[in-house]
Amino acid sequence: MTFVFVSGDLALDFAATRKWRRRAEPDELLPTGADAARWAVEAGVLTRPPRVDAEELHDLLTLRESVYRLLHPAAAPPRPADVRVLNRAAARPGPRAALTAEGVRRTGDAPALAAAIAGAALTLLETRPRIRECAGEDCTRLFVDRSRAGNRAWCGMEECGNRVKAASYRARRAGSGT
Repeated sequence: MTFVFVSGDLALDFAATRKWRRRAEPDELLPTGADAARWAVEAGVLTRPPRVDAEELHDLLTLRESVYRLLHPAAAPPRPADVRVLNRAAARPGPRAALTAEGVRRTGDAPALAAAIAGAALTLLETRPRIRECAGEDCTRLFVDRSRAGNRAWCGMEECGNRVKAASYRARRAGSGT
């Protein structure tokens, strides 16, 4: 399984590890602690994968759902439970960085990963950039719209944008009889 980082922010990329949320069975990209640890490295939060036990994985997934609800553009007033989850994670020490002969090394455990994600979510909540939900039919990925016109519709062209454009092209071709 390959992770995709197209949301424009660490917290939103983490929220995207649960795909197709409107489907009866959403895709879970972090079914194990090892998957969460691999995500931490691929996202650039940590240099080496941490050990993530079942309880820590549960805490990370709980944080992920709170982040999604808090940052969704159609979010209602924040649920107190989501605020508590976010604040608890943000209060922990984050990853530690050090310059080594091999370059910058980022170390930490699962709570440090959670702190980094929570810190990124707090920054989004503070700065309030344009956060959108992908316009792809089934896609529920959130992303920061940094386009000049503020009209970015898809999380990424490689997945949703191409799919929508190809379907539109096929519909036009079918309508023209060619």
